[in-house]
Amino acid sequence: MATTAIKRQIHWRTYGSGGPKLVLLHGGMQASANFTKLARNLARTHTVYVPDRRGRGLSAPAAAGHGLRVEIDDLHAVLDETGAGNVFGLSSGAVVALRAAMELPIERLALYEPPLKYGVHDPIAWLPRYEKELAANKRAAAYVTVVQGTGELRHVPRAALTPFIRLAISNGRGRLIGDLIPTMRLDAAVVQDAAGPLETYAAVTAETLLLGGERSSAYLKGVLNDLEPILPRVRRVTLSGVGHTAADDSGKPELVAAELRRFFE
Repeated sequence: MATTAIKRQIHWRTYGSGGPKLVLLHGGMQASANFTKLARNLARTHTVYVPDRRGRGLSAPAAAGHGLRVEIDDLHAVLDETGAGNVFGLSSGAVVALRAAMELPIERLALYEPPLKYGVHDPIAWLPRYEKELAANKRAAAYVTVVQGTGELRHVPRAALTPFIRLAISNGRGRLIGDLIPTMRLDAAVVQDAAGPLETYAAVTAETLLLGGERSSAYLKGVLNDLEPILPRVRRVTLSGVGHTAADDSGKPELVAAELRRFFE
C-alpha cells in the first residue's frame, strides 16, 4: 500500500498495481482506512485508490461552506491524477459519485445506498439535534443521533447505547470514531446540496450498479427502488444478510468486493 497526495491536498491509499483502475469513496464517519479489507480484496485484480475525503484522515481540512461542489472537484482531481474511470461510493460517498457522474468522465459507477433527499424524504432530519449535542460536547449522544437517524441500530434503546459509545470513544479504535463524529456535518451538506428530483439522474450515462443490503432501512431500499427505473444503464443487486455498512471493515466487505469485481472487470 502507498499513500499519495495531490495539489488539492487530497490523500489516498493505493492497493495493487495491475488491472482496471478503481476509486473507492467512503461514507460518513469513515476515512480511507475503513475500506482496507475491501481494497485489499479488490487489489488482487484491480488497481485501487481510496481517498480520504476532505476533512477526514490525512486530507486537508474542510473550509467554511464545504459541500457537494468541493467534493466533486476533489474526486475530479483524483481521477485526473490516477487515470481511473471507475468509481464506487458508499452512502454519502455514493451521493458524491452519482452527482459527479453527470459531469466527469466516469465509465462505470457502483453505488451502495446513496441517502438522497427527494420529495418528502429527508435523510438528514437528525441534523438539528446532532448539532445541539455537538455544541454541548456530547459526542456519544451525537453519534447515536446520527446512526439511529440514518436507520442503523434503530432497535437498540438510546439510553443503553449512549453510555456504551461514550466508553468506546474513550479508548482504542473508538477514539477514531470520536474524531470522525463532527465530520458528519460535511456529509449532511453533501446530501442537502444534492436534494432534488431523482429524474435529474436520467442524465447519467455511465453504466451503473446499484448495491444494497437486505437488512438496510426501508428508506434506503426505497431510494434504490425509485432510482433504478430512472438510470439509463443500470443493474441492481441486493446482498443477503447485511445492512448499510457492508463495505466497511466491520461489515462483510468480501461480499461487496465480489460484486464490484464482476462489475468492474
